[in-house]
Amino acid sequence: MRRILFLKVVAYDTMNEAIKEYLNKYKDRDTELEARSLAVGPKYLEYQFYQAAAGAGILKEVLRAEKDGFDAVVTSCFDDPFLYPAREISKDIIVTAPGESSMNLASVLGSRFSVIVGRDKWIPQMRENVYKYGFGEKLASFRSLGFGVLDFHRDEELTLKRMKEEIKKAIEKDYAEVIILGCSMQFGFYRELQKEFEVPVIDSMIAGLKQAEYLLELKEKTGWGFSRRGLYERPPEKEMEGWKLEEDFGLEGLLL
Repeated sequence: MRRILFLKVVAYDTMNEAIKEYLNKYKDRDTELEARSLAVGPKYLEYQFYQAAAGAGILKEVLRAEKDGFDAVVTSCFDDPFLYPAREISKDIIVTAPGESSMNLASVLGSRFSVIVGRDKWIPQMRENVYKYGFGEKLASFRSLGFGVLDFHRDEELTLKRMKEEIKKAIEKDYAEVIILGCSMQFGFYRELQKEFEVPVIDSMIAGLKQAEYLLELKEKTGWGFSRRGLYERPPEKEMEGWKLEEDFGLEGLLL
């Protein structure tokens, strides 16, 4: 049995059970899924300052998950905040995020993808991630709905209407072959959109989960995991201990 934590990197838990129920439809039979949120912090991460404020909490929960025996953590924000630091300080756990997972998948399913975002504010950081992950040549466009993170499920008919308008433009004007829903809170809409437009429409929440399961299977069967040479090299244990990072930042499980 594989244990996977879906970590909602914000400080509210009212949707955790609904998210768990949704993802349970897509998980493998041997996956046990749990959903958690941050104890304190912002309620959404549309601003980079909010992401910075949530950073220590994200790292703390990844370390906690590893200590609690989880095999993988899937974070919830499409901006993938603190993905690389989380992989760097973890010991053996798999960490995935919706942005990277969705782009990996989209790059295989078609030659160009468009990302449907909530607001224009999100685009610069997401574009940076597209190029950081090496998918710049695959990017057709970003299309904005004019919604904040907390708006998508307030009026789902309106959300679908706006999504359809922007996806139509992405396909007809930007020549996108794959659509990515660029916020994990856009979960639940992809089937209707995919049926209407007859192109892959990627639900980033599902993509993060399936990427975690895929990487776990590879690790189990081949031993392939995150390389500790270069990008994910772990900081020196004695240095972190000498600087009291575990104690001062409440990062229990940081030290071996």
